[in-house]
Amino acid sequence: MDGPAPIRFVLDHPSHPGNIGAAARAMKVMGLSDLHLVAPAQFPSAEATARASSADDVLHRASVHAALDDALAGCVWVIGTSHRAKHVEQPLLEPREAASRALEQPGPVAVLFGCERSGLDNAAMDRCHALVQIPTGPDYTSLNLAQAVQILAYEVHLAMREGRVEPERSARPPATAERLAVFFQRLEATLRAIRFSTPGQDEMLHRRLRRVFMRARPDDDELNMLNGMLSRTLATARHRDRNERDADRE
Repeated sequence: MDGPAPIRFVLDHPSHPGNIGAAARAMKVMGLSDLHLVAPAQFPSAEATARASSADDVLHRASVHAALDDALAGCVWVIGTSHRAKHVEQPLLEPREAASRALEQPGPVAVLFGCERSGLDNAAMDRCHALVQIPTGPDYTSLNLAQAVQILAYEVHLAMREGRVEPERSARPPATAERLAVFFQRLEATLRAIRFSTPGQDEMLHRRLRRVFMRARPDDDELNMLNGMLSRTLATARHRDRNERDADRE
């Protein structure tokens, strides 16, 4: 891949159309235009267009998705903005480091923002390779969605302008977000089939395992190998279950 990694900004379930327009304006000022919206409460909107000012072209080109996984399709690295503490540790970056690392990636990158009321939920953060926190004063830490977009867009612009990073060179780029999502679904189904996970502990176990593989960043060949192992394990577990049912009927 020539040049820095393409960067998309993803707004997950934005509730206020004015913030969508303001986010588009913040991006365009910093030379960015790839905006993705996941299930916006109201879009298109006259208020969004008004708040976008001269960035209405960014709004018109914005991609609207019904589900987050669709908005992350093709991305090899996802960073989520969050101020919440997590039970499961994830790499935590400040905006400048996040922007620099984003441009080092060998493929598309998503910068993910949660809804205005509650930020990113656990399911969204599970799809992130790292989290980014914007440093604030200790007495008041709340940032408007568009303000957060402006800060991250500025840091990405600064990293691009300074040319301080080069894309990673890799013959085997990491698997994309959608391939990882399918793998995690198969992994969770397999854990249930072999009775490894227990009721009440599934969510935390699955989240910890996700973190292991997100840190490892397997490429497509490695993911194919892992999927093959899971498929064989799942088939063996299902064969065992059939034999047990047959034995119970005898």
